[in-house]
Amino acid sequence: MCLSIPGKLIEITAQLDETFRTGKVSFDGVIKEVSLTLVPEAKVNDYVMVHVGAAISVVDEEEAKKTFELLKQLNELYDLEPPELN
Repeated sequence: MCLSIPGKLIEITAQLDETFRTGKVSFDGVIKEVSLTLVPEAKVNDYVMVHVGAAISVVDEEEAKKTFELLKQLNELYDLEPPELN
């Protein structure tokens, strides 16, 4: 199943113009680089829904936190965990 995951935009890392930007998003402390092209209105400290490396919408902080907690309870955040080293 494909899910979008809420995270907090903590930094704009590259900006070609007003539309083509990338940023760092924190998912409960796990930081990922994502495309912000689909959310030109997103600002640092906004919460965004991320799907396959792209932020697809800006969401309310309370809803983002509720959704993240539910995903944690359902054990659906394994893609955010670092791989185990053998």
